[in-house]
Amino acid sequence: MKKFLGVLSTVLVIGFALSSCSPPSVDAWDKTQVEREVREMLDAYFTDIQQSGLTAEFAYLDSTEDFFWVPPGYDSALDYDSVRTILEYNASSLQEISYAWNDLQIHPLSRDIATYTGIVLGEISDTSGMKSNVHMLESGTVIRRDDGWKILCGQSRDFPGVVQLP
Repeated sequence: MKKFLGVLSTVLVIGFALSSCSPPSVDAWDKTQVEREVREMLDAYFTDIQQSGLTAEFAYLDSTEDFFWVPPGYDSALDYDSVRTILEYNASSLQEISYAWNDLQIHPLSRDIATYTGIVLGEISDTSGMKSNVHMLESGTVIRRDDGWKILCGQSRDFPGVVQLP
């Protein structure tokens, strides 16, 4: 009987050890990978705006009915069509746009959703040659769609007095 209990306890210990070493489930996801993908998308977003203007934003905005944005100076959320109309209206009056992230923080919530917050520093030149500096605090939620990461919702507000860090 002692021998049987000894063998049984050995089998249980080995079984427990093997079960704790099982590979991750199919549902496991890598937060670091999600953060990297979102950062790459947000950087590409600014690069495309610099190269192609405001209308380049359309490729990065989620066009579903779930989308909303609160732009600087607004006190309520705008839907996708309203944001699109504003961008199209302003696009022709801008000659150069250059944005960069300062202190961008990304927080993966799942393999398909993440939040972000950061300070946007930029310079905008209109068609008359007038230049303006941009300092905005921005936060939002991004979602993975079949064609890549999209901005689902968020807000930005003017953030005066920001000092650009090296």
